[in-house]
Amino acid sequence: MPEVRSPTVRRRELGALLRALRNEKGLTVEQVAERLLCSPSKVSRMETGHGIATPRDIRDLCDLYDVSSEAERERFMALAKEGKQQGWWQDYDLPYSTYVGLEAEAASIKIYDSAVVPGLLQTAEYAQALHEASVPRHDANTISQWVKARAARQLILTRDDPPTLHVILDEAVVHRLIGDSEIMRAQLARVIAAADMPNITVQVIPYETGAHPALDSVFTILDFLSSAPTVIYVEGLVGHIYLEQPRDTERYNMAFDQLSGMALDAEASAAFLAKAVKDHAAKSKNTLYDASSPSYSGSARQQ
Repeated sequence: MPEVRSPTVRRRELGALLRALRNEKGLTVEQVAERLLCSPSKVSRMETGHGIATPRDIRDLCDLYDVSSEAERERFMALAKEGKQQGWWQDYDLPYSTYVGLEAEAASIKIYDSAVVPGLLQTAEYAQALHEASVPRHDANTISQWVKARAARQLILTRDDPPTLHVILDEAVVHRLIGDSEIMRAQLARVIAAADMPNITVQVIPYETGAHPALDSVFTILDFLSSAPTVIYVEGLVGHIYLEQPRDTERYNMAFDQLSGMALDAEASAAFLAKAVKDHAAKSKNTLYDASSPSYSGSARQQ
């Protein structure tokens, strides 16, 4: 099972503490860099969790910020040490490894998706079909490794202290054919089964709802029990964006709450998904029937 102590979160937790100490002293990043004889970018990277702090960095910063408590100094040292460790996901060379590192220790995960079922709820076949359609195209071995990594990520949902997961899906996710109808039937059945777990909530926004606050967006909100700040993760062709400013977290949380209020409740969403499962099952049977008929084109079926 993937580890709970995430080096990604440890670095961000340490960074948040160091930033708070700097602000308490009324110092700028440039002033701290000047006193430590380093570049401002290094100080900034340590505070955002993108850079790794060395024991010497921690010692010098504690001296600069007048941290006299030995327990506090040891805490900072421990966070820096844990921040240098390797997470299980780093063996997979994932292009979104930072996100997986955050997800691994999140206490609460809220996801809105208008295009696909989120990775934490995907079946292997669904994930495979998604990766095969990605740009740029990847070789079979890489895709196989990424599908395995996705399955490993899902173990957080059944560990002893699982995060709460609240997923809101646009109706388009239910109808968009990823792979084929049988893959979709199994995938939606998997979502329904997951929604029965006490820590998971799934809602669907039907087309008839009309306009809503996230028509042009896909995002995830990650909250932590530690002092690591809330992270908003936005993914798309432009890349992976991480937002931590209070104004951003407030705006996305407000949007998520509005989406939840507009969506079908959990019970109605389960019924909606159950109907979709039946529809995909019927389409799958019809496809098999057509495949056995003289007019069926085998090459078209494989596309």
